[in-house]
Amino acid sequence: MARYTGPKTKIARKFGDPIFGTDKSFDRKNYPPGMHGINRKRKKLSEYGLQLKEKQKAKYTYGILERQFLNLFEKASRSKGVTGEVLLQLLESRLDNVVYRLGIAPTRSAARQLVSHRHITVNEKIVNIPSYILRSGDIIGIREKSKELHPIINSLSDNRSSYSWLEWDSSQMAGKFLNRPEREEIPENIKEQLIVELYSK
Repeated sequence: MARYTGPKTKIARKFGDPIFGTDKSFDRKNYPPGMHGINRKRKKLSEYGLQLKEKQKAKYTYGILERQFLNLFEKASRSKGVTGEVLLQLLESRLDNVVYRLGIAPTRSAARQLVSHRHITVNEKIVNIPSYILRSGDIIGIREKSKELHPIINSLSDNRSSYSWLEWDSSQMAGKFLNRPEREEIPENIKEQLIVELYSK
């Protein structure tokens, strides 16, 4: 399956959560899509269905495919700590996600595009791999030629978010990845234990 590029509100309504960020259309219709909408009687999901839905939600939220997601899960299961929490920490440590969290891009898909098009640097070296896993102390910057790009300037001016594991220096237009976030610091509404149970079968 290729990366999803269809209507985002439809997917957000499917999960009952604005997983792609602020969405006025979702606010108006925060019930599942379909011609019967909110009045449709839906069967109760099985345990497997709930687990699968949670995995799909995480994949859509972070914009990654099955093979990448499985690789991250296997890496998390080999690491010390609670597997589900480590999985979310790895997802948050991806370069495209950090570019989004720092406010350099308004969405994760826009952040992925900036990275792929060689606008982003890590420790002053251009990195064009969105899935690049950052380490504590890494400096995420904007390539000198790209600092005047309107999409980047507009995104930074609109950004009001701040995260305890990230540090932003507006004078240098660069951010620092301080450490992997603790579970309670990650704002995403994902039940990671269900994902662990799914892959453990």
